[in-house]
Amino acid sequence: MRSKTVIIVVLALLMVACSETKYVPEGEYLLDKVRVLNDDKEAVGINTNDLRLLVRDRGNSRLFSAAKVPLMTYSMSGRDTTRWVNRLLRSMGETPQLYDSASTAQSAQNLQMQLQNLGYLRGTVDVINTTKKRKVVTTYLLHPRNPYFIDHIDYDIHDSAIAVLLDMADSTHRGLRPGMMFNVENLDNERKRITRYLTNRGYYQFNKDFISYKADSVAGSNLVNLTLVLHRFRKGEQNNLPHQVYTIGSVNYHSGQDTDSVIPLRRRVLESNTFLTPGSLYASQDLQQTYNHFGRLGAVRYTNISFHERPDEPVLDCDIQVSTNKPSTLSFQPEGTNTAGDLGAAASLTYQNRNIFHGSENLSIVLRGAFEAIKGLEGYNNTNFQEYSAEARLTFPRFIAPFLASSFRRRVNATSEVALLYDLQNRPEFRRRVLSAAWRYKWNDQNHHDRYQVDLLDLNYISMPWISETFKKEYLDNNNSRNSILRYNYENLFIMKVGFGYAYNNGNYAIKANVETAGNLLQLASKTLRFHQNDEGQYTFLDVAYAQYARGVFDFTRNVRLDYNNQLVFHIGFGIAYPYGNSRILPFEKRFFSGGANSVRGWSVRSLGPGKFISTDGRIDFINQTGDMKLDLNMEYRAKLFWKFAGALFVDAGNIWTIREYAEQPGGQFKFSEFLQQLAVGYGLGIRLNFDYFIIRFDMGMKAVNPAYETEREHFPILYPKLSRDFAFHFAVGLPF
Repeated sequence: MRSKTVIIVVLALLMVACSETKYVPEGEYLLDKVRVLNDDKEAVGINTNDLRLLVRDRGNSRLFSAAKVPLMTYSMSGRDTTRWVNRLLRSMGETPQLYDSASTAQSAQNLQMQLQNLGYLRGTVDVINTTKKRKVVTTYLLHPRNPYFIDHIDYDIHDSAIAVLLDMADSTHRGLRPGMMFNVENLDNERKRITRYLTNRGYYQFNKDFISYKADSVAGSNLVNLTLVLHRFRKGEQNNLPHQVYTIGSVNYHSGQDTDSVIPLRRRVLESNTFLTPGSLYASQDLQQTYNHFGRLGAVRYTNISFHERPDEPVLDCDIQVSTNKPSTLSFQPEGTNTAGDLGAAASLTYQNRNIFHGSENLSIVLRGAFEAIKGLEGYNNTNFQEYSAEARLTFPRFIAPFLASSFRRRVNATSEVALLYDLQNRPEFRRRVLSAAWRYKWNDQNHHDRYQVDLLDLNYISMPWISETFKKEYLDNNNSRNSILRYNYENLFIMKVGFGYAYNNGNYAIKANVETAGNLLQLASKTLRFHQNDEGQYTFLDVAYAQYARGVFDFTRNVRLDYNNQLVFHIGFGIAYPYGNSRILPFEKRFFSGGANSVRGWSVRSLGPGKFISTDGRIDFINQTGDMKLDLNMEYRAKLFWKFAGALFVDAGNIWTIREYAEQPGGQFKFSEFLQQLAVGYGLGIRLNFDYFIIRFDMGMKAVNPAYETEREHFPILYPKLSRDFAFHFAVGLPF
C-alpha cells in the first residue's frame, strides 16, 4: 500500500513538472529561476535582494517560493481559446516566462553599473546558465572587488554670492568628507543637500543639474580626488549669468480657471494654510508645506500652485487654484451579523458635511440599527437582540487649543475632534445604555513617519436600567455561582479617562503605543469633597461608581520582503492594565481577550485564557475569558498566488492573564514561573483577496499547544489533532497586523 502511494505521488509530481513547459515553444527554454549571488560576503552596502529588482527577467511566481501555482493554472487551460473555461484559466494564471539572452545581457549590465554606483568601480558580473530539459536557471554572480574611497575634496563655485552663502570652508556643514565611500548615493545626496539649501533661500530656478563632479583616481590605490563644480545660471539664450534670488509678490486664490470665482472657504482658513508670504524669500519647503496643508483639508479635492515672474524685477506672483469637493454626502450601508450562530442584520445611515462652517470642518452623523435572532436561550420572555445608536463627530483641521505657539500650529498637520455617542442595547438578559463624549487631538510632523493622538477628555456613562429576574437569579444573586467580575459589569459605571497614542510606520517597521488612565481626578475630588460611598466602599459621582485604572498597549511589526512576491512578517503585541483605588476589577471594555482573527488564530475570539483557565459555562465565559494582561507573538509568511489571490502560512502564540487572583478564574493569574507553559500556540494557513482598496481575508487555524487541558491529547493537539475540537475559521477585512 505504501509503495502505491509513493508511485502515485511521483507520477503526480512528474505531471506537474511537465505541465509547466506545456506552452513553451520548441527550441525555447522556460526561465525556471533567477538568482543573484555575491562572492564577497564582506562587501559593504551590497544587498542582493535589492539588486534583484534590476534584473529584467524574474521567472514565474511561486507559491511560498516553491510551487508555480499561477503557471500551473495557465497550463491547465486547453488550446481552444473559444471555450470560456480556457479563457478563465488563462486570465487567472500566468504565461510562461521564457529565457531571453538579450534581456539577460542587459540585466548583467545593469548589475555591473549598480556595483560601480555603489563604489565598486572594478566590479564585474558573470552570468551562469544551468539548463535541464526545457528549463534554465540563470545565476548572476557578482564580483565586487575592492571599493573606492574619497581622498580629497575641492570646491569650484562659479557664483560668488553662492560661494559666500555656502561657506565651504566650514567643513561641519559639508555632506562629503574624506574617507567616505565614493558612490553615487553619497555624491547625489550632496547635490540634493546643496540644492535644497539654495532653493529654501530664494534661488527659485536652481536645480541639482547645476552641480557636477570631476573625479581623478590616485594611481596605485583605491582612492579618488574629487572636485565639486557649481555652474553659473544657464537657460535657453541666457548663459553664464549669476543665479537670481527671488521674493514672493502677491498671493491670489481662485477656484477653477476663473480667477474671479469664489472659493467656499473662509479667507482666514486659506491664509493659515499658506506658507508663501508676500515680501519673503521664495522657499521650496514653504511651497511643499502649502501643498501638504491644503491636501489634508477634507473640503479640498486638489490644489495647483503656479508662479509668474515679473518681467522687470525678481519677484514671483503666486496663484493658488483650489478645487473643492461636494460638501455633503449621504450613504447607506447594510451588513449581516453572525454571533455564535445567531443570525442578524444591521444597517447604518451616514450623513457627512466636509465644510460645514466654511473652514473644512467635517461633520458626520451616523444612525445605526441592528437586530439579531437569539436561539437556545431558555427562561427569558424575549429572545431577540436589538441595538440602536446615534453618533455625531465634528473634526476641525487644526488645533483648537490655547497656549500653543503659532510656529508649532503651522508646522504640524493637526486635527481637533469632538465626538458624542448614544448606544441603546436590548437583550433578553438585560438592557444597556451607553452615553459617550470625547475631545481629542491628532497630529503628525510633516517630515517624519510619526503620528500622535491625545484624548484630552473621554467620558463614558454606562447604565443598566433593567436586568431580567432569570439572569439575576442564575448568575448575580446565586451564592453558588456568584461572580464578582460578572456583577461588576452589570452595574452602572462612570469612566472619565485621558490618554496618549503614538504610531510610526515606514513600510518596514510599524510601532503603535497607547497609554490611558481613568478616575484619578475624580479620586482626588472624592477625598477632598468627601463624595458619597456605596455599599461596596466605592466613591460615587452623580450616584454612580467611577472606574479607576491605568492601561498601556504596545505593538511592533517588522516586514521583511524576500522577493517580488514573498514577504515575512513578525508581530509582537503586549498590553497590561491595572485597576486600583476606586476599582478592584477593570471595566469589561478595557479588559483584554485572546483568540480571533487578529490574535492566536487557533482559537475563536474570546475563547482563550486567562492562563490555564478552563471554560465551564459558555453563556458567561465571554466575561470570564478576559484578563488584565495580554501577549501576542505572530509570524506570517505571505505570498502572492495568482490574479487577486494571495496566501499565508502563520504561527501564533500568546495568551491573557489576570494580575490579581479571582476565584471565578482559577489558573488565570500571571506567574512568571509558569507563563511560558501557559503560552498557547496555533498554526494555519490563509487565503486573501486583494482588491487594492481593501483585502478580504480567510484564515484557518489549528491549535498546536493548548494551556487549558485535562488530558495529554488536549495539551498537545499538534500531536493528536481533532478537527471538531482544534479548528477555527476566521473571516475578516484587512490584514491581521
